[in-house]
Amino acid sequence: MHNSIYFPEEDSFLMSENLKKQIPRLIKQNSDSKFLEIGAGSGINLETAFSSGIKKQNIFSCDINPKAVEYCKTLGFNCIQSDLFKNIPKQKFDIIIFNPPYLPKDFREPKNSQLSTTGGKKGNEIIIKFLKQAKNYMNKNTKIFLITSSLSEKIDFGKLGYKSKLIDKRKLFFEEIILWELIF
Repeated sequence: MHNSIYFPEEDSFLMSENLKKQIPRLIKQNSDSKFLEIGAGSGINLETAFSSGIKKQNIFSCDINPKAVEYCKTLGFNCIQSDLFKNIPKQKFDIIIFNPPYLPKDFREPKNSQLSTTGGKKGNEIIIKFLKQAKNYMNKNTKIFLITSSLSEKIDFGKLGYKSKLIDKRKLFFEEIILWELIF
């Protein structure tokens, strides 16, 4: 794996562990579920989706980083370069996941790692942009799985039209990461 690709950390593992529980439940309702990951990175959650029962031809992904796109393609996944939904073909997905850059801007952090970690000045700007765009790619029963951090400014999901359910959280030494399930 190329060193400029986001290497799985606690947030990736939190998402993966929970997808292993959630996806089998969701594909019981729709065995032909279409899955989309925004920001595929190392492909850990694409592999989780596939091993949890999503058909490989129904797994789509993108990343802003061309090295991550190429790496996910070597794993056999459909992955394109895109900034959020910009290059995603207009279609509906049943499951959309995003482990976004969610930290507030820190000017001491090297520029090359900010792409993977910094979610804007307050840390939540990329997430809010994602949630506004995601509505165009959702069916009536689509579930979004999204990670946020206690270090970024809180997001009022209801104000954006979403119902939220806290699925899991993990306390790290300097922050808490939270996995949400959202429906629109």
